[in-house]
Amino acid sequence: MSISYLPGKEPHPKEHRVILKNIDRVGWDTSIKTYLNDGGYKQLEKALSMEPKDIIAEVKKSGLRGRGGAGFPTGVKWTFIPPNNTKPVYLICNCDESEPGTFKDRFIVHQDPHQLIEGMIIACYAVGAHRAYIYMREEFPIAAQIVTKALDEARKHCFLGKNILKSGYDLDIYLHRGAGAYICGEETALINSIEGLRPYPRIKPPFFPAAIGLYGCPTIVNNVESLCQVKHIIEMGGEEYAKVGAQRSPGTRIIGVSGDVKHPGFFEIVSGSITYGELLYDLCKGPKDGRSFKAVIPGGSSAKVMRCDQPVKLNGREISFFDIPMDLDSIAQCGSMAGSGGVIVMDDSRSMPWILNNINKFYAHESCGQCTPCREGCPWMVKLTDRILAGKASPEDVDLLAQVANQIEGKTVCAFGEATAWPTQAFVAKFKEEFLALTQPINAVLPHNPEAKEQVKYLVRD
Repeated sequence: MSISYLPGKEPHPKEHRVILKNIDRVGWDTSIKTYLNDGGYKQLEKALSMEPKDIIAEVKKSGLRGRGGAGFPTGVKWTFIPPNNTKPVYLICNCDESEPGTFKDRFIVHQDPHQLIEGMIIACYAVGAHRAYIYMREEFPIAAQIVTKALDEARKHCFLGKNILKSGYDLDIYLHRGAGAYICGEETALINSIEGLRPYPRIKPPFFPAAIGLYGCPTIVNNVESLCQVKHIIEMGGEEYAKVGAQRSPGTRIIGVSGDVKHPGFFEIVSGSITYGELLYDLCKGPKDGRSFKAVIPGGSSAKVMRCDQPVKLNGREISFFDIPMDLDSIAQCGSMAGSGGVIVMDDSRSMPWILNNINKFYAHESCGQCTPCREGCPWMVKLTDRILAGKASPEDVDLLAQVANQIEGKTVCAFGEATAWPTQAFVAKFKEEFLALTQPINAVLPHNPEAKEQVKYLVRD
């Protein structure tokens, strides 16, 4: 069937739209009637005729890896529910999407909510959940209205509730609004938030959600895009799905590009089918006039920044940044991560110390404060980058900035420590000359010679 898109919203020829097939489509709306006319909920009917273990087997065969950032195999996660479990099982859709630079999930829930709901129902049936939640951040008010209406429509059409499609399977899905905290993107903090507790991440072990999750029961937490993929795996079959894209991260992936390009936006590509050069120069139409690309953060603000003029090693050979294939393993080999798919682009007009300062302020504000290295280290890094930008720092302060980040990484309950440390580590390592250029050898905070010490003897302690 031919699909037409709104003028100026057509997909690029190098895109392969599966999840985003209905985004900006002519004649499309969010009603269940439109979704059903397009073949919606047919895969749910198919799934309910299968055994739950067979659905899990298909998802495992597909090789689907989570699209929320960590890239963990989805089918494997589903098998972590204890086999002798007698407690209720829950499924949570993480629609918090609070990673700076990431904006893909909101388009799905704004324009195709029933695709998400169908994928969730199939996933719930597979893992034996009879109650599920969509956790959505407060900054998505319109999306919340759309999803609430879609859930009501699904109940009226017997896709939710008692005895779904006369299969004997019962399920209901509830929308839960978060208060807009970045830490709630971490699955155990999200679970605490649903329970009405302070959103502190839980210690793993023992609190792996698949074993001890919501209300102390086994809980599966998946991202919006991941759950939408489930519907298409049932349609294609796991083996066929696995043939599409990179071998170790198959399927399509939604990329959101923001920053210094002529054509920012979202693109759905086959994993590994294009390079970062093709993304930036072809799909995004290149840098702004008179500018050149300087740096790229490939997976949301927590991913390590990469210099565009610095070669990297991939599979033992040296290549340009622009030649890196866009799949999870390739970018990991090159020293960063594909993360949540939020590609942030910076051109040669940008100050790297200013950008790091901006990122550090975000993480200092969003730290939950549970762990001392994070609680104390995040504001400390802001103070250091503030001082550098003000021209009041010494060269040693640049090294101190990296040392503070090193003392946060790996020393916190959750991955927020890494999320806040990695940007600082990468920016300082790859653009150190820009930080040093803003420093001066004599300052009131850290004197380095007898003359300076005499000048500031009343300002510092011995």
